[in-house]
Amino acid sequence: MEAGPPPLRQFLGEARFLAEWWTGRNRRYGLEGREGARGRTVLVIPGLLAADWMTRPLRRALESAGHGVHGWALGWNRGLRPGLVERMMERTALLAERHGPVTVIGWSLGGLYAREIAKRLPQAVEQVITLGSPFSGDLRANRAWRLYERVAGHRIDTPPIEVRLHEKPPQRTVALWSRLDGIVSAHTSRGLPGEVDEAVAVDCTHIGFVCAPASIEAVLRLLR
Repeated sequence: MEAGPPPLRQFLGEARFLAEWWTGRNRRYGLEGREGARGRTVLVIPGLLAADWMTRPLRRALESAGHGVHGWALGWNRGLRPGLVERMMERTALLAERHGPVTVIGWSLGGLYAREIAKRLPQAVEQVITLGSPFSGDLRANRAWRLYERVAGHRIDTPPIEVRLHEKPPQRTVALWSRLDGIVSAHTSRGLPGEVDEAVAVDCTHIGFVCAPASIEAVLRLLR
């Protein structure tokens, strides 16, 4: 199995996200074939050092398809801290109480949160979709782990709560991954058999998971 973070050339290619952001921001996603589809309740969790405004292109597209979409409403994602999982669980449970079971979509680090929330709230979460999230294999097979340790204040392999990142939640769990990802190694975000129900390859940068048309269209298909 491949190991280590993406090569430097691929990391530098993340600059393409600017084009992905612009294209996704101005894209009008068609609604063909979505008539009669059930609108889902969706919670979108941002990645490391990201906030809700960065997931806006994805959320706007999902809203246009008739889904009830919510940001995580917890400001900047500065890593796993005591009480954070509980706050996300409270928000998820409240959404489920008001609107029914929730589809939790997590980008990068946010996808790790999404998987853990689903394990702890099996009745409130309908399904999990991760976007370039390193839940499988070596925790250091990415270019963000050192930044994570500085921001979160703990070693990446000693989080403040017990987690088993590779263990699949009981709900349907889908992983979007990209060979073009310059931050997270593809093998850690697509997972092994038994760690996900489905792995979907898309052509986008790591940042592009929340704005690139290829990624957004893939998420829309999963929610039909």
